[in-house]
Amino acid sequence: MLRSKGKQIVFVTNNSTKSRADYQKKLESLGIPASVDEVFGSSYSAAIYISRILRLAKDQSTVFVLGESGIETELDSESVPHIGGTDQAYNRLIEPKDYTAIASGEALDPSVGVVLAGLDFHVNYLKLSYALAYLRRGAKFLATNVDVTLPSAGSLFPGAGAIGAPLVAMMGGEQPTALGKPSQAMMDAIEGKFKFDRARTCMVGDRLDTDIRFGIEGGLGGTLCVMTGVTRSKAEWEGEGVKIYPTAWVKELGDLRG
Repeated sequence: MLRSKGKQIVFVTNNSTKSRADYQKKLESLGIPASVDEVFGSSYSAAIYISRILRLAKDQSTVFVLGESGIETELDSESVPHIGGTDQAYNRLIEPKDYTAIASGEALDPSVGVVLAGLDFHVNYLKLSYALAYLRRGAKFLATNVDVTLPSAGSLFPGAGAIGAPLVAMMGGEQPTALGKPSQAMMDAIEGKFKFDRARTCMVGDRLDTDIRFGIEGGLGGTLCVMTGVTRSKAEWEGEGVKIYPTAWVKELGDLRG
C-alpha cells in the first residue's frame, strides 16, 4: 500500500540478535517485500558508530561482545574485529583459575577498546566478568539498545537492557551509549543514510518508550502507535502528566486499509 503511493520505507528494529539480512528474510517470509538496505537494526547502528564515528586506534579496535550472531555479522560487515559473542569458549561456568587470569590481565585481550552489550541468550558470570574487566581498564561502554524487556508469546521477557544492567550497577551507574531506539544517535545515522525529510516522516511502532519517543524526540512529522506489542491501551498515554503520546493509533496495521 505504501510503496504503491511512492513512500520510502525503512524497517527500524532494536533486535540485535538478527542481522539486516536475517530480518530481510523474516519480512519476506511474512509476505512483506523488503531489501537488506531498507533494514536498519541496532546491531548495524552500533557497527556504523564504532567503525565510522569512534575511529578507535588500531591497537584498541577490538570489540568484546555480549550478544548473538546478529551483532557479529554487522561488525564483520564494517570490518570491526570482535571477541566474545557466540564463541563457545565463553559459554561455560567460571573456574577458580579464571579469577586469577582475569584479575592479572593474562586472560584479557589488550586490543579490546569497546564492550558492546546486546541481547545475549547465553549470558553468564564468565562473560560479565570479562566485560567488567575490560570496562575497568578503560574500554568504551556501548549498548545496541537499552530495552529492559521484549514482547514474545503474549508476554514479556528480559531484553538487551537487562543484559547490560549488571554492568551499569557494577560501574557505579555509568550508562552505556545506546545505539538503538530511542537514541537520537540512531536517528542521525538513519537520516545520514536515507536522506529523508523529518517533517514528512511518520514513525510507526508498538512501544511508547522506544518507538514513539524515538519519533517525537527526532522531530518527525508524526507517530503512529500500533496496539500489537508492548503498548496495548490508550490509557498508557492518557494519564495526567504523560509526555509521550502518539499522533495517532490503530489496533493493528491492517486497520490502515480501512
